[in-house]
Amino acid sequence: MSVLVFADHSEGKFKKTAYEIVSFGKQLAKKAETSLTVVTINASEVDSLSEYGPDKILSIENERLGTFNAQAYAACIAQAAEKESATIVAIDSSNDGLYLAPILSVKLNAGFASNVVDYPTSQNPFTVKRKAFSSKGFNFTEIHTDIKLLGLAKNSVGLIEEKSSPEIESFSPGLEDKMFSVTSKSIDKTTGTVTIADADVVVSGGRGLKGPENWGMIEELADVLGAATACSKPVSDMGWRPHSEHVGQTGKPVTSNLYIAIGISGAIQHLAGVNSSKVKVVVNNDPEAPFFKAADYGIVGDAFEVIPELTNKLKDFKSTL
Repeated sequence: MSVLVFADHSEGKFKKTAYEIVSFGKQLAKKAETSLTVVTINASEVDSLSEYGPDKILSIENERLGTFNAQAYAACIAQAAEKESATIVAIDSSNDGLYLAPILSVKLNAGFASNVVDYPTSQNPFTVKRKAFSSKGFNFTEIHTDIKLLGLAKNSVGLIEEKSSPEIESFSPGLEDKMFSVTSKSIDKTTGTVTIADADVVVSGGRGLKGPENWGMIEELADVLGAATACSKPVSDMGWRPHSEHVGQTGKPVTSNLYIAIGISGAIQHLAGVNSSKVKVVVNNDPEAPFFKAADYGIVGDAFEVIPELTNKLKDFKSTL
């Protein structure tokens, strides 16, 4: 009996979500008085995981797994779970995680709970708290299968440093040719910028910016904050910004620590997609804008005056550090 988690990476380097899933797994293992095993696939910084308490790391190296393949990755994780007699398996709730989850659930005959936001509230019955209704509410889900599969929502439990000296073991799962019937021919990635999925801070603009020529102040503020840039649906529909930056219920969900909405009124679909952000700040010249009711902090004012002033103040503050 043990806890097993899958630590995903990008081009060999672990993201914050990988360290969070290891932290989550460690606390689960401690509560269950068992050990934590971490599975990695073609990762180059395996030793860095030891900051968060794993007892064992199963390191898989295989050229055929150079690009994400849900069938093959699920087979690797399932075989690792069987090897370690894992009764709790946890993955993140990234796009790749959502592809993995149903396949992995079938392979392990495991009950699956997605968008988990906290540690189990009960071990018997095994109960977890989950986001529901586009993050507008929560529910408590009981899992009664022998093996439990959990999908952890980003920024739910944070990082808990707990240094360990894990056993690192090479693991070679059995992979069948039919798992690779679908292959990736090419992958285009944005480089040099913080992506919405990875960002702790997101700066987003709406129609209140009046045109794409004014987006420079959004990018300048984002650069000062080390943030990703985003936009509302009308902005991407008008071609001011790429659709990859569209956030909301019909775009990309945002689970950042800080979300700054500039010139966005706050349509219900947009709010549903950003509701999981921990702190929401809105800047709008309309005091009746719906976003003010959902925001933690609000500034009623002209974005063309507020944002440059805010950016300059932040630059001055950073210069004193």
